[in-house]
Amino acid sequence: MLFVEGPVPKPGIASPTVEIRELTEYPNIIVLRMAMPENRWSNGAWVDDQRRRLVNEVLTGPLGERFADPVQWFYDPMAVTAFAGRMNERAIVFDCMDQLSQFRGAPDTLVAREMELLQIADVVFAGGPKLGKEKRLINPNTYAYGCGVDTEHFGKALLPETVVPVELSNLSKPIFGFFGVVDERMDYELLAKLADATPGGNVVIVGPSIKVDPATFPQRSNLHWLGGRDYNQLPNYACAFDVCLVPFALNAATEYVNPTKVLEYMATGRPVVSTAIDDVVLQFSEVVKIGNTHEQFIQLCHEQVENPDRRAIRAGIDLGHRNTWEAVVANLERHVEEFLVSRINLPVAAV
Repeated sequence: MLFVEGPVPKPGIASPTVEIRELTEYPNIIVLRMAMPENRWSNGAWVDDQRRRLVNEVLTGPLGERFADPVQWFYDPMAVTAFAGRMNERAIVFDCMDQLSQFRGAPDTLVAREMELLQIADVVFAGGPKLGKEKRLINPNTYAYGCGVDTEHFGKALLPETVVPVELSNLSKPIFGFFGVVDERMDYELLAKLADATPGGNVVIVGPSIKVDPATFPQRSNLHWLGGRDYNQLPNYACAFDVCLVPFALNAATEYVNPTKVLEYMATGRPVVSTAIDDVVLQFSEVVKIGNTHEQFIQLCHEQVENPDRRAIRAGIDLGHRNTWEAVVANLERHVEEFLVSRINLPVAAV
């Protein structure tokens, strides 16, 4: 697999650069990274031409023998102009995990390029049921798959030998916890209210902040913004959580979000409380407690401390085992293979 990262602007360079690296832990993956001169970054057509040129130059060498007749798999619609229909591909797949146009800082041209990609893609994968329903109106060969989960990894939170991090070991209970990216999707007012309503306990937020200023975060003595932690440590942090939180605001950035963390939380064997995110309600309302208001969210958090729903916890663990990444990938590969086979078997028109 050749994974081509999106280009980044870089000051102090006069011409585009390319870096290729192999991943020792995944020997079948090669990563290609590009940088563009910062002073030419605003020239979108030039950037498209250069990113295509760099990839083609790499593929004219020995590496190209490994990637003849590729299946072209897009995560980023901004790449469609540079690559779609230009790489001798057998098929085009659009893996549409989010409604990217509604994220803060999205390029102005993103909507048009996503529409182009949706119209030409042979197979489309959507990151959740709501997003899938919308994209299917444009491309009928759209399939909705949520996130998978590494149940073995997050299941470590259930093991007695898993150690709680020192920074949490002395915090008073209950501990309401979150891990994930901290950005414009977060309901900061809700977190402040939850901390205020839990004077004897603590609210712990684990994750890097992106596109938001940490100086604007609400501050409470029992509200802890820990910043990013290594993925390998997340089960240890979950060990300290009495309830796992999905404290997302209901806004443009969350309208189509299908949070990866929900299945990860389930695999830790903890109760999960979420705001009324559409895809969480559609998929997990029998397992996850849904708070439709701030007050209901807080009440559910406290109820799950006092009387955890053991049936829902067991059901969540079972759901995780049915939605491993291996299971998701097998389904994605099946749909692509079905398209390739159907293309081979197309009837030949008589002349």
